[in-house]
Parts: sequence; C-alpha cells; structure tokens
Amino acid sequence: MNVHALDALGNPLRREILNELRRSPLPVGELAAHFNVSRPAISRHLRVLQSAGLVTPEERGTQNVYAVRLKGFRAVRDYIDGFWDVALARLEALADE
Repeated sequence: MNVHALDALGNPLRREILNELRRSPLPVGELAAHFNVSRPAISRHLRVLQSAGLVTPEERGTQNVYAVRLKGFRAVRDYIDGFWDVALARLEALADE
C-alpha cells in the first residue's frame, strides 16, 4: 500500500498522532494511551502514516517505537510550494501592469 502524504494527513487523528510524535518518539502502547481509540486502531493509523513516509518505526526490544520522518513531508511542501509559484507569478504580473 502506497499512500500519498496529503491523503494520510487528511485524517484528523493521524494529524494528532503526528503532533504527539513530534514531541518525542513513542511506542505504540504509550501513543495509544493519549487517545480514546484502541491500540489496534492506532497501529492501523501508524501503518498508513508509515506507508506515506511520514513516520518510521524502530524496534527496541519487544516494542516498535515510532518517530516522525521529516523527509516524508517533502511531498507536502512541494505541493504547497507549487501554489506559491502561481501566487508570485500573479503578483509579478500585477506589478508589471
């Protein structure tokens, strides 16, 4: 399953998971304790985020510890930057008038 980062970010719970992981890497169990959903549900959301390249797991003993993968946000930034190019071109056209 390959998921685009923007599609993964479309889910509010996934954005909240990323906010928690932004503070520090966490094992699935600890991460699940922050939410009112089951641990398996958190694991499913983490798989989507991992497929999108937004998080990365690291095995530490018997736990998978997840961390934000900053490189994964490049696709999001590239998409948003595309709008800036259009906006700047329009601004330049207005300035030339």
